[in-house]
Amino acid sequence: MAWFKKGKTEEAEPPKRSKVAEGMWLKCNHCREIVYRKEVDRNNKVCPKCDYHFPISVIERINLLVDLGTFKEWDAELEPQDPLQFQDTRTYKDRIKAQQEKTGRKDAMVIGQGAINGRKVALCVFDFGFMGGSMGSVVGEKICRAVDRALEGRMPLILVTASGGARMQEGILSLMQMAKTSAAVAKLGEAKVPFISILADPTFGGVTASIAMLGDVIIAEPKALIGFAGPRVIEQTIKQQLPDQFQRAEFLLDHGMIDMIVERKQLKEAVSTLVGHF
Repeated sequence: MAWFKKGKTEEAEPPKRSKVAEGMWLKCNHCREIVYRKEVDRNNKVCPKCDYHFPISVIERINLLVDLGTFKEWDAELEPQDPLQFQDTRTYKDRIKAQQEKTGRKDAMVIGQGAINGRKVALCVFDFGFMGGSMGSVVGEKICRAVDRALEGRMPLILVTASGGARMQEGILSLMQMAKTSAAVAKLGEAKVPFISILADPTFGGVTASIAMLGDVIIAEPKALIGFAGPRVIEQTIKQQLPDQFQRAEFLLDHGMIDMIVERKQLKEAVSTLVGHF
């Protein structure tokens, strides 16, 4: 026999982990703090620590802006073609199909008519969830159709942008939408029909370089990123460090690029007041 006996030890139980539902916490895109999702949702998807406005869906945006039950969508059936037979790691047709199944809509733009405190308006909303809200032929065509209906009914046009810019899979056809939509909204100015542009986070590329910055009044949400090229590209080009908060809405307001910064909860009343003045 061995001169000692090894006693039987009980296996230590693993520490109990608290059950935390997945997705209960968010990291803010601006202050990088961890925030409670339900608190953000109760606050109109606004960070309680730094007032950053998180992206919201098209439906949430429409419900935020127009009177309940008044929105009627136009031309929902329009969908993109593939004239260039574009293919990178996947074909453009496959990408479009996947995005349509994910979002339930044909492309990255929703247009229609609604009422803001009883006043009829034409509304265009970019869907950033559909290929980054990129502007292709369908987006440009829908904006132009919304302009035509706004002129016909003499309704103010409200545009909400959230986009990465032109859609590269459509090449020059996508870039042509910059000129096409700019020419369309010029008709609104000639007819003295108001055009209000609301810039959400992010608004970049060819959308910023065209229709987004052509409003009679340009509104931005707090801390929204707005620009043409990204800050890293600019720094590499000019070989200089950019100022703090460069391309944020507050920086653009200080430098005269936009007219107003309006918090989400006050946006409907602000737009209603502007429409009333016009």
